[in-house]
Amino acid sequence: QVQLVETGGGLVQTGGSLTLSCEGPGDTFSTYTMGWFRAAPGEERECVAAVATSGDATYYRDSVKGRFTISRDNAKNLVYLQMDRLKPEDTAVYYCNALRFKDYWGKGTLVTVSS
Repeated sequence: QVQLVETGGGLVQTGGSLTLSCEGPGDTFSTYTMGWFRAAPGEERECVAAVATSGDATYYRDSVKGRFTISRDNAKNLVYLQMDRLKPEDTAVYYCNALRFKDYWGKGTLVTVSS
């Protein structure tokens, strides 16, 4: 059973920053592609960012490019999402995702950006 635990959500003002962390599966963490998804109220879940197993390739959705940074530390089994210049439209529940043959999900952490 793969368990993912997200931390770091909260309330922040427009223009502020937050860093999300996710602890991934133990000994095999480096074999998973890791990503962050989000679901705003009434909206479908969407991929925000993803990072390849070695950390040398990343993906960002257009709306967060230049503001969010995904990174991973395979020695600590952690993946991060640094979110800067946050906007009210970034308000959502953010989910950690691990992909290897199938998707695994964390329970999510709420990020609220006030205007």
